[in-house]
Amino acid sequence: MKKLFTSESVTCGHPDKICDQISDAILDAYLEQDKNARVACEVCVSSNMVIIIGEITSEAEVDIESIARKTIIDIGYDNDDLGFNGYTCQIITNITKQSPDIALGVNVSLEEKKQLLKSELGAGDQGIMFGYACDETATYMPLAIQLAHALAKRLELVRKERILPYLSPDGKTQVTVEYVDGVPTKVKTIVVSAQHNSDISISTIEMDVINNVINKVVPKDLIDDDTNIFVNPTGQFIIGGPVGDSGLTGRKIIVDTYGGYAHHGGGAFSGKDYTKVDRTASYYARYVAKNIVAAGLAKKCEIQVSYAIGVATPVSIFVNTFNTSKVDETEILKIINNLFDFKPSSMIEKLKLKNPIYQQYASYGHFGRDDVQAPWEEMDMVDKIKEIMKNN
Repeated sequence: MKKLFTSESVTCGHPDKICDQISDAILDAYLEQDKNARVACEVCVSSNMVIIIGEITSEAEVDIESIARKTIIDIGYDNDDLGFNGYTCQIITNITKQSPDIALGVNVSLEEKKQLLKSELGAGDQGIMFGYACDETATYMPLAIQLAHALAKRLELVRKERILPYLSPDGKTQVTVEYVDGVPTKVKTIVVSAQHNSDISISTIEMDVINNVINKVVPKDLIDDDTNIFVNPTGQFIIGGPVGDSGLTGRKIIVDTYGGYAHHGGGAFSGKDYTKVDRTASYYARYVAKNIVAAGLAKKCEIQVSYAIGVATPVSIFVNTFNTSKVDETEILKIINNLFDFKPSSMIEKLKLKNPIYQQYASYGHFGRDDVQAPWEEMDMVDKIKEIMKNN
């Protein structure tokens, strides 16, 4: 049976991704000075204006405006010709402290209050989080989102290295993969939309993007005569970035995760410190799912975990292998409960989440990255999982 599945990505200059990067740059700046900083920071961009809001409690002294400007300039918005300029844009900030009601549950968990656990953080909010892995690619990510990210990263590279000097920072990519009996066999459609200067013809952009982006990223054996390629299908793409569309932190959650191939709990990542389980538990669930698949227990594994605010122990953990597991899912859940600890303090320590590492993940996905060393991508539990299975 043939099926088509599509995922998209965006470049670092996309309005929403500008906001994610500013939010995480601010988070990193606080953690650089104060490992215990509590940060919840959202950003909105529109035209030549940046609005930064949120709740931050910390002993650190951070120049938020300077961080925002540097982030924007580093992305490539550094002149008035683009309509959005990090040197001159208006920046408005409204930062308050974390609610004491939230802090009450986070600082000391319900279990610690009842003397069931010692020195344990409570979950920073209620909610559900998902982690996923599959064996379609070497990074244990679905093929469509991996290729979409690779195309978007290549768009940024050819712009910044001036291989295609007429490109501007905004851009989007989309990849449709054809599956036969559940196995990815070819790329059916590729869509690339690249912002550009006004003095370049559409035919030149199309030829350049195919030769310097698509052909450099997508393996030749995945493309055939039936593959559809669309470059700037609407025609010109001159007006882009915050001038063409407003941006907001956390509005690209599917780009950030699995391209729609797996579930998402609804909570965004960027701008949230490690006490927020929206972020921490999603990272940890990816770590667990990847180790399960890498150990050969299943070809696909999705893990859902849920929390109550102020409670350290998860309310529930659910495993779905989509009928690809070699053992019963109840056995996989037993292994997870035996080897992995989903309490916030344990996840934070295991993944080293008090370090200022976050801005580098604010573009091109938080999972399956081979260009940065993400702790949640480690496969250090594979041997232990195999040992348990061998002894059962």
